[in-house]
Amino acid sequence: MNKMGFEHDNAGRVRIHVLPTKRFKTYAISLYFGTPLSEDTVTTTALTPFVLRRGTESYPETIQFRERLEQLYGAGFGFDVYKRGDYQIVQFRMDTINDSFVQSDESLLSSSFSFLGEVVTKPALENGHFKDSYVQAERENVRKKLESIINDKIRYAAERCLEEMCRNEPYRLHPLGQRKDLDSINAEALYKAYRTWLDEANIDLYVVGDTTLEEVKQLVEQHFQLGPVKQVSYETKASSREEGEVRIVEEKLDVSQGKLNMGLRTSITYGDDNYAAALMYNGILGGYPHSKLFLNVREKESLAYYASSRYDGHKGIGTIQSGIEVQNYKKAVEIIQNQIAEMKAGHISELEMSQTKAMIRNLLREIDDSAFEMIGFDFNRQLSGKERSGEELLQQVENITVEDVQAAASTFELDTIYFLRGQKEE
Repeated sequence: MNKMGFEHDNAGRVRIHVLPTKRFKTYAISLYFGTPLSEDTVTTTALTPFVLRRGTESYPETIQFRERLEQLYGAGFGFDVYKRGDYQIVQFRMDTINDSFVQSDESLLSSSFSFLGEVVTKPALENGHFKDSYVQAERENVRKKLESIINDKIRYAAERCLEEMCRNEPYRLHPLGQRKDLDSINAEALYKAYRTWLDEANIDLYVVGDTTLEEVKQLVEQHFQLGPVKQVSYETKASSREEGEVRIVEEKLDVSQGKLNMGLRTSITYGDDNYAAALMYNGILGGYPHSKLFLNVREKESLAYYASSRYDGHKGIGTIQSGIEVQNYKKAVEIIQNQIAEMKAGHISELEMSQTKAMIRNLLREIDDSAFEMIGFDFNRQLSGKERSGEELLQQVENITVEDVQAAASTFELDTIYFLRGQKEE
């Protein structure tokens, strides 16, 4: 793995992270805004980047906005809205060709910072707030994205399981917000929420490419006017299970195949020294095609069309997803619980260990092939407060024993069983 590390500094409210390298022909730029998930702000925060990408002070019409990107030799621009732990993250990305590969009168890196800074801090306005037409159009865009979730029943079941499991926590909220809030958001209200978001968010800016920390810092100071310095940081709260029986939730919709999802809680998060063991636990349980869930629930018993697990290390939550025939519900639950019990008993083969280590090893090594993957990995450090390089994590995974995985398994406790079944079935 690449042993080069990011260099870090601050410019006003912006934390800067730069990886100087000549490996790539482009500059990869990521700008992260992180705020606590909250019912009061989740929808306005989600809607904001959709409106910001419509136009800026200098390029107020969307066609002008896109033409400017073309002038920057077809620079890529995009954004994502997602959650990490109990935080809602808005990530803007730019991918701009290295100056040395083109003949240009302007520095493309400087021009990209000018463009991105204006997108974020100088949006297109009318009457002192966002353009009504942009807000109305993007409000409907977000509404359609939220409504589309129910059409993808695998995704819907996964979201509903988390909603039920975390019903009293911010984590239950979808990062794109709530449909019920959209109608009440007008251009004036959204602009006011945007100004508050801009003032209060955690801000991290990453650059990978042929540049220096000093150059990036100067560009941030020049193009990002973000108010006074404010000491903010992320806090990780380990997930904790309420006392009592496992919660069972059943829902009926027009589906031909049942969706059985389970939620587990663990005290191990990304910043924990046992994180590598939790990665191994998830990989052996259901993370890969050789895992216990895939082989025992899907292949041997033919109970599931799919069966897998995921682990959110920023929240301390594991989830199991499977698609089954409704009549197989009880048997599927029993066999899945058996696999969880097998992990806790330490019934893990050397083959399962070696195959899982190989899969994680490949994933970690692939990070070095993508500038944006490198950025995403380092951003985990900001979120968790844990200093851990990819090389260190890889070595920790290689050193994990069966006993380590068993110890991690003992922390994963089943919390919620969610079952989505058809309306017409008896």
